[in-house]
Amino acid sequence: MKVLFSEHFTRAFRVAPQLVQRDFGKQLGFLLGNPRHPSLNAKKYDDTRGLWQIRVNLDWRCYFTIEDDTYHFHDIIPHPK
Repeated sequence: MKVLFSEHFTRAFRVAPQLVQRDFGKQLGFLLGNPRHPSLNAKKYDDTRGLWQIRVNLDWRCYFTIEDDTYHFHDIIPHPK
């Protein structure tokens, strides 16, 4: 699979805490190696838009779509508990 980051994602990632950036890198590795890895807690977030959610850590989530063989990352935000 390939990975593309939207401009919005890139801006949000840059202002995220360094711990979140590090955790995202780890989770991205899991996603690319095994999308069903339990720590990802991957799930379809919005079926109409094809939007998926993964857990970055306990407090942050990441949203992406899948098109052909590419993950398109759209946002990374604090979890709206």
